[in-house]
Amino acid sequence: MSLKEFIMSRQFLKNLGLAVIIVIGIVTILLLWLNIYTRHGQARPVPDFFGLTVQETEALAKKSKLKYQIIDSVYTSIVPRGCVAEQHPKPGFKVKKWRNISLTINAFRPEMVAMPDLVNLPILQAKSLIEGAGLLMGKKTYKPDLSIEVVLNQQYTGKEIAPGDSIQKGSVIDLVLGKGYGNQTRSVPDLVGLSLEEATDVIDGSSLNLGAFNFDNTVTTGEDSLKAFVYMQKPEYAEDATIQFGRFMYLWLTLDSLKLPVDSTMIMAGDTIMPEISN
Repeated sequence: MSLKEFIMSRQFLKNLGLAVIIVIGIVTILLLWLNIYTRHGQARPVPDFFGLTVQETEALAKKSKLKYQIIDSVYTSIVPRGCVAEQHPKPGFKVKKWRNISLTINAFRPEMVAMPDLVNLPILQAKSLIEGAGLLMGKKTYKPDLSIEVVLNQQYTGKEIAPGDSIQKGSVIDLVLGKGYGNQTRSVPDLVGLSLEEATDVIDGSSLNLGAFNFDNTVTTGEDSLKAFVYMQKPEYAEDATIQFGRFMYLWLTLDSLKLPVDSTMIMAGDTIMPEISN
């Protein structure tokens, strides 16, 4: 039998058709399995676990059909002890059902550090040592002295704390600084449009203190608070406005760019302030 006759034979065509059907069946089954395995189209946004206790986290994860895993602990004052301080993926990120969410919680036992010696140091160096030790910069109080912006006294909860004393990591350290003799003042900084972190740095660098700050109703999560910006401040900024050393700045923050103050020559374009173009 020639090759042509074999190819055109009924037996060969029957076997060929059977082979095609088997291949199509295997491919179909494989595609169906992949669709089920990857849960195609069943992605869901990750909820915000920030600030939740382990029990609350477990309930929310179960309700959202997700799993969670505590992978680390940190020492922070942002959330209570034992509560979620960080998560991955971030809130809103879409994942498949029963995806594992990695969580970092605030440790139950506080970490202790040694208090650095800040006396006679300039404010910028003192701040660097405070942050390097895992402590937080607190209120700055000024009093007449030959020195200006130099630490005269370091305090914790209103009392002097000696260098080397053991103190909980994350504690707030207040400083007493010299302001020279006379009525020393600073220009009022312009903080509108800055994030809370940026505004705090400017306030610290201006020999002032951060007083109360308030978020409006557009800020609902911890991530929102990081993105929020200042839309109002007290005292208000003006080119000739001044303020005494150590006074407090009060801030109001939002995610709504329409709350940013604009004058008659400015218009809003999306989230950016653009000069108005006259015809």
